[in-house]
Amino acid sequence: QVRLVESGGGLVQAGESLTLSCVASGDINCLTAMGWYRQVPGKKRVLVAGATKWGVISYADSVKGQFTIYRDKADNIADLQMNSLKPEDTATYYCKAKLGNVGRADCNQYVMNPRDDWGQGTQVTVSS
Repeated sequence: QVRLVESGGGLVQAGESLTLSCVASGDINCLTAMGWYRQVPGKKRVLVAGATKWGVISYADSVKGQFTIYRDKADNIADLQMNSLKPEDTATYYCKAKLGNVGRADCNQYVMNPRDDWGQGTQVTVSS
């Protein structure tokens, strides 16, 4: 498993930018993807942006062109650059890591039993 530590949330005004950072520790060699989700009270947690180990990147339609996800070369950090923030971007943002088959013997435990690990969440509030 991995432990995820998130940082970078806060209170900003509409139009400003924030960068969220997520650092993974533990079985980082077994990471297949990292991503950011967000959740508002009473609604489901939804994908904002994700990046696989092999360079495939995806974004929610609502943030395309506005948010950018970055992965470092060591593959254990996922940063989310958020520009031109809007009040509707207000949410708790969660980092998620997926562990699975990466072709390494020390990750065999995740081949048949892939897992997702979550961070504790960081609040982003955008005032109008």
